[in-house]
Formats: sequence, C-alpha cells, structure tokens
Amino acid sequence: MGVVESWSICPEDEGWTQRTGPYAADYYGYKKAYENLQTTFNPQNFHPEKWVAAAKAAGMKYVVFTTKHHDGFCMFDTKQTDYKITSTKTPFSSDPRSNITSEIFNAFRKENFMIGAYFSKPDWHSENYWWPYFPPKDRNVNYDPAKYPERWQKFKDYTYNQIQELMTGYGKVDILWLDGGWVRPKSTIDSSVDWQRTITFNQDIDMPRIASMGRSKQPGLIVVDRTVTGQYENYTTPEQQVPNEPLDHPWESCITMGNSWSYVPGDQYKSANQIVTLLVKIVSRGGNLLMNIGPGPDGDWDPVAYDRLKQIGDWIKVNGEGIYNSTSIAPYSESNIYYTKSKKANTIYAFVLSEKDKVELPQNIALHLKGIAKIKKVSLLGSDKKLKWTASADGISINIPASLQTNNGLSQAAVFKIQY
Repeated sequence: MGVVESWSICPEDEGWTQRTGPYAADYYGYKKAYENLQTTFNPQNFHPEKWVAAAKAAGMKYVVFTTKHHDGFCMFDTKQTDYKITSTKTPFSSDPRSNITSEIFNAFRKENFMIGAYFSKPDWHSENYWWPYFPPKDRNVNYDPAKYPERWQKFKDYTYNQIQELMTGYGKVDILWLDGGWVRPKSTIDSSVDWQRTITFNQDIDMPRIASMGRSKQPGLIVVDRTVTGQYENYTTPEQQVPNEPLDHPWESCITMGNSWSYVPGDQYKSANQIVTLLVKIVSRGGNLLMNIGPGPDGDWDPVAYDRLKQIGDWIKVNGEGIYNSTSIAPYSESNIYYTKSKKANTIYAFVLSEKDKVELPQNIALHLKGIAKIKKVSLLGSDKKLKWTASADGISINIPASLQTNNGLSQAAVFKIQY
C-alpha cells in the first residue's frame, strides 16, 4: 500500500481544452490567468513530516509524488524552465522548504519509504509541446512532430533533461512513474482503447534513452511508462478501478481517497470501510493499492484524510499480517469473503468484509478452500478466543461463538487465519 500526492497550483481538476469559468471564452486569456496562479501559490502549511507520520501509521510503504503534472508547473528546482515552485515569481520560493520534491522525498525516505517520482510526459506549458503558433485542440501535441522534427527534438531533450535532474539531484529514487500515455510511439497505439484512437501524431519521446539514463543513475529503478505496454512498463496501473480477477503481472490500482485527484474544497472522501474493502479486494488479486490524497493550496491535507488514515492504521495493526508479504490464492473470493496466502508460511487468510463499520459475524462461516493439507489451527485476528471448526473435502466450516458475532470490537473486516 502506498500514497500518491497530486498537487498543482490549481485548486481543482481543470481541463484546458474543456474550460469553464470567467476566462472560458478566450483560450489565451484562460491560459494567462491559469499560469498567473504561480504568483499566488504560497503553501505555508506544508509540513511533509506530518504526512509521513500519518502514512506510516496507516501502514503505507511507498510514496509517489507529482514532480510535474500536465500543466507543466514543476514542484522541483528544475533548471529547464522558470515555471516552477522555486521561481522568484512564486511567493513560496523564499521559503527554505521551497524545493517541495526534495523535502517530500527526504522526509519519506527517512522513514524507509520507497520513493516514486511522478512525471508527466506531456507538458502544456512548453512551447515545444503546445506550440503557440497553433491553438491546441485536445491534450495531444498540437503540431505534427514529423513535419517539425527540430521542435520535437527540443521537447525530447527538455523532457530528458528534467528527468535526469530528478535522477541525479534528489537522492535514491526507486520508481519513475510516467504519466500521459498519449505521448508514445504511434506503433504502440491500441485501437481498441477509445482514448488512444485520438492520438493523431507519432509522439515518440525516446524511452530507451530515458530509461537507460535513469537506470544508470538509479540502479534497480522501476520504470512505469503507463499504458505503453512493453519493457518500460514494469508494472501496470489500473486507474480508479480494481481488476475483476488476478493479473499475470505486477500491478497497482491508483485510486483517489476523495472524488478528485487534486484538492477540491468539500470533497467527499471514501469511508474507512470503503478503503479497507478496496485494499482487501486489490491484495486478494495480487495487486497494490496506491491511494491518492491531494494537498490543498495551503500545503496540508484535509483533516478528513488524516482521520481516514488513522482508521486504516488501526485496522492494519490488527490484520496487516494478511496483507503484507501475501499472494493471491484460488478461489480468490466468494460472496463477501476474500483470500490471501502468506509467501513465507503455510497460512491462508480469509477476509470477511462488512458493509458496516462494525463487523457482525454469522453463527457459521464456510470457506470453500480445497486441496489444503491437514489444518493445524484456525483463529480470528484480534481475538484470543479459541474457535471450533471442521474440515472436509469441500473446505472449512467455522463455528462463531455468540460473543464474537456482535459487539466483538472488530471494524471494517474480520480476518480468519488458517494454518496448515
């Protein structure tokens, strides 16, 4: 389980080609107004140590931070552009914490988190991606790179140089998480995917060059060139969804805690029950959960996010052994029961999900686990009460004593441990 932080100068998700608000009628006026947000961005309540403490207590193990999103505003001290958090145009630049990426990476690394650098391949601020000569029609490059190869080469070099800065000036980086899958060789387009059919031009960014540099600077670097199937997508990243069955390769589901990727005032956050349910479903199918939390313009998370992380942490303290160092096992799930298997021991965990925050259990639970060797013990995590159970060719039947059926002190999901 990890945390991703989508943070930009805009307080909410904005689509530049589907714009709203007072500047909607004039694209160039809209662009100027958006980019002028740089002059007001001053997140004085930015304290990454507070984020680390909350994420660690919730059981998270890695962080992915947005060093640059599609709008091109850089949350690190790049030397390639002045459109960045450390520019003198940005009020926060005078703060000793102004190199936000460095501050976040150092704070999380200190607590033994793996470090992931989110980086957007498209850059709508760059005149070599969205050339001012042409109005942009959608999120893709607005000129044909084949007709203007020198301009495209400048953009490729710009991208390479920025990633090289991240690979050389920010300590140990474990994951290079590249977003903007429409920047790709045209030969890799999957015509069965709706959004990929909108890619008109070949947008080959030269991933072999980027990956080779990254891995030479950061040995063991995991490269995630999202949605571009091949050797530079070391794991896949289903977005806002959970696969219906286990996948045959490494993967993580990237899911927002609220409804939006970036901060929105009054956003509706998922309940702790919903988050634990997502986590269990994902892990039972062999994946990781990367939970997105968007900091506000003041530099802090919404108090609700901290509350959710505490609730998740309370659950993990009791049940984490069924989550960490586990793998999927057939039948994976049945009704509201999901399974994992320890990678290190002959142990299976059965997660009984609840639609309520407080778990209520029936008198009997049937687990259709077949082909298991002689069972030694069945227990309920968080309880020292001995359980009675019977095993047969069809699986295991567990008798739940009345004292554990209600008022059992269990929240979100009950976890049974089957040792054999």
